[in-house]
Amino acid sequence: MIKFENVTKIYPRMSSPAVDDLSFTVPTGEICTIVGPSGCGKTTAMKLVNRLIEPTDGNIYLSDERGETRNVLEMDPIVLRRSIGYVIQQIGLFPHRTILENIGTVPQMLGWGEARIRRRAGELVEMMNMPLEFLDRYPHELSGGQRQRIGVARGVAVDPPVMLMDEPFGAVDPINRNILQNEFLRLQQEIKKTILFVTHDIDEAIKMGDRICILNVGGKLEQFDSPANILAHPANEFVEDFVGADRALKRLNLIRVDEVMDAHPPLLQATQSVEQAVGLMGEQGLRFMYVIDADRTLKGYARLKDLQGQTGWVDEFMEPAATAILLGTNLKDALSEMLVVDYANVCVVDTQNRVRGLVNTEMIHEAVVESSAAADEVGEA
Repeated sequence: MIKFENVTKIYPRMSSPAVDDLSFTVPTGEICTIVGPSGCGKTTAMKLVNRLIEPTDGNIYLSDERGETRNVLEMDPIVLRRSIGYVIQQIGLFPHRTILENIGTVPQMLGWGEARIRRRAGELVEMMNMPLEFLDRYPHELSGGQRQRIGVARGVAVDPPVMLMDEPFGAVDPINRNILQNEFLRLQQEIKKTILFVTHDIDEAIKMGDRICILNVGGKLEQFDSPANILAHPANEFVEDFVGADRALKRLNLIRVDEVMDAHPPLLQATQSVEQAVGLMGEQGLRFMYVIDADRTLKGYARLKDLQGQTGWVDEFMEPAATAILLGTNLKDALSEMLVVDYANVCVVDTQNRVRGLVNTEMIHEAVVESSAAADEVGEA
């Protein structure tokens, strides 16, 4: 848990607070995104938690892995900072140290042995979908996206219950940013940290946050709520303008393909005869079908017009699929991918590329309509 209780920060010679009487609570294991315009005190609020900035007034409480709650103002600042994961936009890897040494920075300070540090670093590198040989490389030998992953790995090296993330993906190009966001959300399902995540991007705030803290200039809290409630019921005109007029489309960030997909779509086997495939497509009224192998790995697709009048096996006539959607992907990202490749329906696959379902544009449209209707019902109630 992270709890702000009437927290204020006033800098000397400033006429107004940087953070003004801020109160909210982030439940254990949730991500809270802090968002707002420039000068609203986002980063200041975050740095108050690990006392890189000292509050002028108020209290901030943290719960540890044992459930014990302590006021950060009563803790030794050095001990406090070593117990909190910290990831920043510039990453801040030490260029003269290997990836292993970078990840092991805090564990080494805490007295971990070399074998334990290497074992933990290896676990984290694999968790970030990176090969173990990267441990002995230097930051300049990695891409920007890879360095960002190592920055996250370093932040969770000692398994801290709380993490602070200051625009961690802000310096990454849009494609890699989307990949990193999805990977981090997948990782969060495993590690379940309590996280303050600062961003200037409302779409990222909606995508990443279990809760959103919207600040106005001067560190004034305008709304603290779930993304769904903020999109459905903005607290005031400022929040409504900040969220944007396309609130219905932004709800696509809140729905996963798993929730709307057809989990039992008709599929062809690569070893199926063309005659069987044509018969099945006729029964289903389909002009094409996706093709899988014996363990449901996606192999491609076959079109009815290419099979008619032919003999042999399906895999002789199939084409590779231009894309597939990973389980857990939100509908906004799924729809974007479908538009890029001009597909009306796409297979949903797991991390081993095994087909788990199928999603199409009609399902996405229905999900938006149902989400809007549900939000309206809550508002009327």
